[in-house]
Amino acid sequence: MFKIAIFASGGGTNAAKIIDFFSSRADISVDLVISNKSDAGVLEIARENSIDSVVFSRDQFLNGANSILEILRTRKIDFLVLAGFLLKLPEVLVSSYEGRILNIHPSLLPDFGGKGMYGDNVHKAVLEAGKSKTGITIHQVNNEYDRGEIVFQEEVTISESETLDSLKKKIQVLEHTNFPRVIESEIKKLAK
Repeated sequence: MFKIAIFASGGGTNAAKIIDFFSSRADISVDLVISNKSDAGVLEIARENSIDSVVFSRDQFLNGANSILEILRTRKIDFLVLAGFLLKLPEVLVSSYEGRILNIHPSLLPDFGGKGMYGDNVHKAVLEAGKSKTGITIHQVNNEYDRGEIVFQEEVTISESETLDSLKKKIQVLEHTNFPRVIESEIKKLAK
């Protein structure tokens, strides 16, 4: 049984899709949700699905990485998924789970990536740059923001009348459709 921990800071729409995707699986399960915000919607999603959750403040997370690692090890977590998690993972977590951490980013990396580039910030930058296409990137996590090995990308066309909200919806459809199955694919590679 592969056990997943989801790290999320917000509403948890991607986390909900991942939890639902693996809910009836005997070989892969979401075992833990970790957030840096006590009011994050993802925590309610975890409760509704009887999944344990842990909340760390920003300082606790950045300065107490060994305690987080201990929780992951105690729970025998095999794979980490960043689903709208806004903090950079401490090096001890990245090195302990090297090759077993995926992040999703709402642009076609390397464009519009890096520190501060998340959510609406990315969509605004894409629209302001006048791009004709954008998309999602799912990548391995390393010690640099959005610089890990790309494992999946899918693009969408940006119409001339595109708004922030319409672009956000297009990107969320791609995220919700692809992230769970890419996680599954990457875990299957590890299981071989």
